Amino acid sequence: MDAAARLDAERARTLRRLASLSDDYAEVVAASRDTNADDEHDPEGATIAFERSQVGALVAAARTQLGEIVAAEQRLVSGTYGVCERCGETIGGERLAVRPAARRCVGCAGRR
Repeated sequence: MDAAARLDAERARTLRRLASLSDDYAEVVAASRDTNADDEHDPEGATIAFERSQVGALVAAARTQLGEIVAAEQRLVSGTYGVCERCGETIGGERLAVRPAARRCVGCAGRR
């Protein structure tokens, strides 16, 4: 599978995940509206707030991933896809197969 196809597949997976998470978030919000739970004083309120926060964080992560995919597509067009943005070396094909939007080679990714 070439880079463009891998990025397309990654985009499709991420969009499906984002749609599912958005539905989950809407369900949690709707469930909290249907109750008179006071997050501070109701033992179940903390659970609702936690679920809302957790799903919200997952939605944000999926949106960030979409941004990474768009950036990778731009690197593909510019001819810099597969080049580590830190050291300038080639990012291994195995890494790109697993993480199509990778910006750094394995060595540089581990040096954070």
